[in-house]
Amino acid sequence: MRKHFQVLAVSLAIAVSTGLFAVHYSTAAPSPNLAAPGVQDASLSPARNTFVVQAVKNASPAIVGISNKAYMRDNFAQRVLVERGVGSGVVFDASGYIATNNHVVDGAQTITVSFADGRTMDGTVVGTDPATDLAVVKVDATDLPVASFGDSDSLLVGEPAIAIGNPLGMEFRGSVTVGVISALNRTIELGDRRFQLIQTDAAINPGNSGGALVNADGQVVGINSAKIAAAGVEGMGFAIPINSARPILQSLVEKGRVIRAYLGVSVLDAASAARYGYELNIDRGVYVVKVEKGGPAYQADIREGDIIVRLNGTDVNSLADLRAILDGVPVGSKADIVIVRNGKERTVGPVVTEMPE
Repeated sequence: MRKHFQVLAVSLAIAVSTGLFAVHYSTAAPSPNLAAPGVQDASLSPARNTFVVQAVKNASPAIVGISNKAYMRDNFAQRVLVERGVGSGVVFDASGYIATNNHVVDGAQTITVSFADGRTMDGTVVGTDPATDLAVVKVDATDLPVASFGDSDSLLVGEPAIAIGNPLGMEFRGSVTVGVISALNRTIELGDRRFQLIQTDAAINPGNSGGALVNADGQVVGINSAKIAAAGVEGMGFAIPINSARPILQSLVEKGRVIRAYLGVSVLDAASAARYGYELNIDRGVYVVKVEKGGPAYQADIREGDIIVRLNGTDVNSLADLRAILDGVPVGSKADIVIVRNGKERTVGPVVTEMPE
């Protein structure tokens, strides 16, 4: 019996190997979802071809990546070129001028600019303005795609906002996030500076800095600058209004820096005095703690211990107040300053000079 099974097994093996038996599979019609797509109309439906798609198509070619590199010593004391950080930028002139943030290029010894079409070029820093966190980078190129600047003063709270940049590095370059304009003229004070910023809930992450905040028409209305990174805080990003950035960028292109008025005083307000452990018993104004001899304030008879309460008709109650008003005073012009000395008000008129570099 066992012998008969062996013979049968050998016979079946021979039959299969010689093709006497054929195995047939059923060929059911494939599911429509699994079938390869055929040639489709290149046009998009209105549902897909939204204002966001059009805005990104208009703006994204002018958004670049900026790599900040500097030489450092490795463990073997060898000089090596190390990437310090990555940010974004906006081409605003076809001859190679790019707007970005000061903190993106700060300390850079080598700048590499990456374009949306895959090209990379060496860049140079034309000028920086730490006071507004703006900078201009230049590449040696012509006929570059240029972003269209809009009017940030005409923005409305609730209108769409689109952030384009390189969050978390060049691996995610050209990323697009969408939100709304959450607030306008949002005031943030850092030191003696007051920043009037656009607030948006479009996601702005590290690497987005220097990129574009775009409106529904594809126009750049802000330069992405910061986000609040704190536990439990989401959707709070900030951009420098493009109308505020315009004159700064122009000055950086022409002069490499921004020329501002200089008064020649060191002052404290109540908040800054408290940070240094002092109690300042004044109910208004800023307290003059130091006057540069020979400077504009000194020549106008402002002295230590005076309290500056008004500048050019506007009340001064903080360092940021003083700096913001002074920034609007042309170099070489007279400033009307009201001071309080020994409980009495008096008006002086220093002629402001150019702030030293």
